[in-house]
Amino acid sequence: MRCEICGKKIIGEPIKTKIESSIMSTCNECAKFGKVQREPPKPRRQKPFKRSPRIREPVEEVIEEYNIIIREAREKKGWSRENLAEKIYEKASVINRIETGKMVPDIRLAKKLERLLNIKLIEKSEDIKLDDLGHSSGRGATIGDIARIKRN
Repeated sequence: MRCEICGKKIIGEPIKTKIESSIMSTCNECAKFGKVQREPPKPRRQKPFKRSPRIREPVEEVIEEYNIIIREAREKKGWSRENLAEKIYEKASVINRIETGKMVPDIRLAKKLERLLNIKLIEKSEDIKLDDLGHSSGRGATIGDIARIKRN
């Protein structure tokens, strides 16, 4: 192989040198005209990834019949939807949508309603692992798996 700068025959391995944004194969003498490029370290062979068992943490969820419980508790106190909305600093339309089941309150709002109406809306459930559902193959979760998880 010959030096791309001076044309001398290179004995051994050429030196990769960056000269004016071009990387060239040069001899030892011409390498001083640029910046010597070091070869990136060869990637080490990695061990196969092993999944560690995930610690199950309780997840807070709003119970299924939240709308009926909220409406009955509100009516028991003799409040209108507007009165309840004012007390928790929300719009009356939000209360309407929650009571009709068109909207599930988030955890923050459910906690506000629990405190004010003295009811229980949030339950703690165990986090579900895909392995528990029989999907232990190494292919990972699919949209269908997630839909089945939500349905359970």
